[in-house]
Amino acid sequence: MKLQTDPILPADPAGLVNAIKTLFRRTATTVNGMAEGRLSAVDSFSAAPTAGTWAQGDMVRNSSPVELGTAGSKYVIFGWLAVAGGTPGTWVQMRNLTGN
Repeated sequence: MKLQTDPILPADPAGLVNAIKTLFRRTATTVNGMAEGRLSAVDSFSAAPTAGTWAQGDMVRNSSPVELGTAGSKYVIFGWLAVAGGTPGTWVQMRNLTGN
């Protein structure tokens, strides 16, 4: 989930106050979720992105990790890293060894 960068706010004072409260609540929920490591608060996919515009260095988490590999060299795909920006860019796996 990305934070809203250009909200459309109403002109009337009462509507403006309510809109700001809602925007602040959503932003705080997202930031708190990121601090707690919740996947709902960060970009997470079940595979490397195949659409959208991404910058070199962008990362996405794996929303459905499973242990892969053979005995003695098993790993989990933690997510994907963009090594070249673009639409969708060039992505490589970020693997973590499990020790199994």
